[in-house]
Amino acid sequence: MGLKCGIIGITNSGKTTLFNCMSKTKAQITNFAFSTGKSNIGICNVPDERLDKIHKLIPADNLIYAQVEIVDIPGLAKGSANGEGIGNAFLADVRQCDTLIHVLRCFDDPNLPHVDGSVDPVRDIETIDFELQVKDLEQIERKIQKVEKAAKVGDKEAKQQLESLLKFRNHLQDFQNVRTLDADKEDMKVVSDLMLLTAKPMMFVCNVDDASATSGNAHSHAVEEWVRNNHPDAIVLTIAGKLEAEIAELDEADQGEFLADVGLSEPGVNKLLRAAYQSLHLISFFTVGGKENRAWTIPEGTLAPQAAGVIHSDLERGFIRAEVIKYADLIELGSENACKTAGKMAVEGKNYPVGDGDILHIRFNV
Repeated sequence: MGLKCGIIGITNSGKTTLFNCMSKTKAQITNFAFSTGKSNIGICNVPDERLDKIHKLIPADNLIYAQVEIVDIPGLAKGSANGEGIGNAFLADVRQCDTLIHVLRCFDDPNLPHVDGSVDPVRDIETIDFELQVKDLEQIERKIQKVEKAAKVGDKEAKQQLESLLKFRNHLQDFQNVRTLDADKEDMKVVSDLMLLTAKPMMFVCNVDDASATSGNAHSHAVEEWVRNNHPDAIVLTIAGKLEAEIAELDEADQGEFLADVGLSEPGVNKLLRAAYQSLHLISFFTVGGKENRAWTIPEGTLAPQAAGVIHSDLERGFIRAEVIKYADLIELGSENACKTAGKMAVEGKNYPVGDGDILHIRFNV
């Protein structure tokens, strides 16, 4: 399955700088608010050192990482939901994303004015949340109008749907995001066609100055405290956007020394991509040997036949069994043959939930 991440935030927060680092695409960056006329789209690999280690043990012609599609949404502003700035035109792009990365301006720069006159990332969170809530409320209100007509004439299913929709409306009217509503599967099924903006998983990226890359600053600490109090399950990362741009320009061989000099163990964008997976409860399994060593993306709990179907529909249709080696066993023993000899290759059937890092050989017949 493909993962689509949307990068959102107030204009001049550093979204496009981060997008360029992640996607290796060179989208235009300016100091002017509302200067971007379209969403930028790029594809990036998800770094996975496990696959690198497997590739050294079991060389193949190609090494293929899992990939993520990144969408850089033009800067939103207060009133975007009502057409202010240019944000309203791009909320539809947000709707198509699986997870959202909210980039927050946590740096001071007199040459890059904040659209609201001062740097206050907590205010920016509340601004963006409100704009997304307004659009979701519009969607819910429209569906309520349709369902109410059927409910009034005694349609039992419509009455149940109306109860669910009223839950969502009340929550949004209290300036809350759908992702924080205690809704069951039936409730969520009622609104699944709406692709609600505030139902999407969201992580927060504090874009700080270079000097604050390792420990953050007062702005990023304020964000961390706000998230702890309001969305304790949300992921918060601190990244120095300008520094990441310098790292992205270096050859891989030169990155290690540069990272050590600035006190980082790896580029911040690598952590960000892994966090995007975590926010959606996604895992990777591997296929190895021959033409390619490859990572495949599936949701946690996916059964073996459905995981096989991610590779090719024929594999799911004709699934017989999966031969499974755990990543840790392969690294410890050094080869597939050694794992087989040691009894570390398991034969699993249709009810096996594939684990993160599993190495699979699918047996099938069509």
